[in-house]
Amino acid sequence: MKPGWKIKRLAEMLELQNGYAFDSKGFSSSNGLPLVRIRSLKAGVETETRFSGDYEKKYIVKAGDLLIGMDGEFGCYEWKGEPSLLNQRVCRLQGFTGEIIPRFLFYGLNDYLKAIEEVTGYTTVKHISSKQILEINFPVPPLADQRRIVQKLDEAFAGIAKAKENAEKNLQNARALFESHLESVFTQRGPGWADKKLEEVCGFQNGFAFKSNTFKTMGAPIIRISNIQEGRIDTENRLVFFNPKDYGENLDRYRIVKGDLLIAMSGATTGKLGFNTEDTAFYLNQRVGKFEPGKHLDKRYLYYFLSTRVEENLRISAGAAQPNLSTEQIKGFVIPLPPINEQKRIVERLDNLADQTQRFARLYEQKLEALVSLKKSILHEAFSGNL
Repeated sequence: MKPGWKIKRLAEMLELQNGYAFDSKGFSSSNGLPLVRIRSLKAGVETETRFSGDYEKKYIVKAGDLLIGMDGEFGCYEWKGEPSLLNQRVCRLQGFTGEIIPRFLFYGLNDYLKAIEEVTGYTTVKHISSKQILEINFPVPPLADQRRIVQKLDEAFAGIAKAKENAEKNLQNARALFESHLESVFTQRGPGWADKKLEEVCGFQNGFAFKSNTFKTMGAPIIRISNIQEGRIDTENRLVFFNPKDYGENLDRYRIVKGDLLIAMSGATTGKLGFNTEDTAFYLNQRVGKFEPGKHLDKRYLYYFLSTRVEENLRISAGAAQPNLSTEQIKGFVIPLPPINEQKRIVERLDNLADQTQRFARLYEQKLEALVSLKKSILHEAFSGNL
């Protein structure tokens, strides 16, 4: 440790105030003071819930207060929003003795909280206690050093935040450009185009109702709705298996082979589309559908069209609250259909643009990862006494 620095327990330098268990009968979406719950901490500026009942003023949180979520992920956050109420399982650091600058503590505390989180066991969710927080041994340099370090960190993190904002904006712009071009493909039609119901040009196969009590850890793999992910099928996670001998019927029509296009028809992944890119033969579970395009419909053209239209049909036909797609809805989708050769030219252009967009996305995502690493490196230097 750098000469002149001390190690002190947080309990020696500050007080900790636990939140209050406000009565849920007073919760409101529009009336009363905002209620700071664990889910509100990362944003740090707004909450989804308000409290319209009686409260003590000592539980009012103001901008600049340091708050810690005590369940799930342990982290210290600076509140930046309007005056709000400190809810249970959120605590506030207050009553600083003057030995430590609150913002200096804020910059360094999360590493210690994360270390506690990593060794904390749990059944459903991890918990941290007030005592554990107050027992943290924290490095305390002289106040002049604290002020200097805080100033440097403020300046460095302001630059990182701006770079992160620009990278995120560029990432959004790249994706928006592709989506805009994709949308225009189906609205700017040329000669020879015709509107067709999907069932006129494409077969559709529903999945089989495999019984969960027959699922195995090995055997023939089953694709369920949870396996359908943004243009692909996730076969590394969530797979279940079955033994064909457990069923007395021929299940060949439920087989999925390489190149098949699938759609999730209910649950959290409703409307998501995925291509099977593997040589392995999978089987189709209930509430997953497989498209079987005829000779007048290119499969990737269908994929791009559905990418722009499924969510719209979900909102209109199924409602966002309970996402669900029926076979009748899917077969009834109206698709603008150019001649097959034109479909293939459109797909080639969209594939090229999609590749460019993905390259930009990877570039910006790498930049965001680098900024996160830079932030960690700067913090490590600061609290090692090298800044």
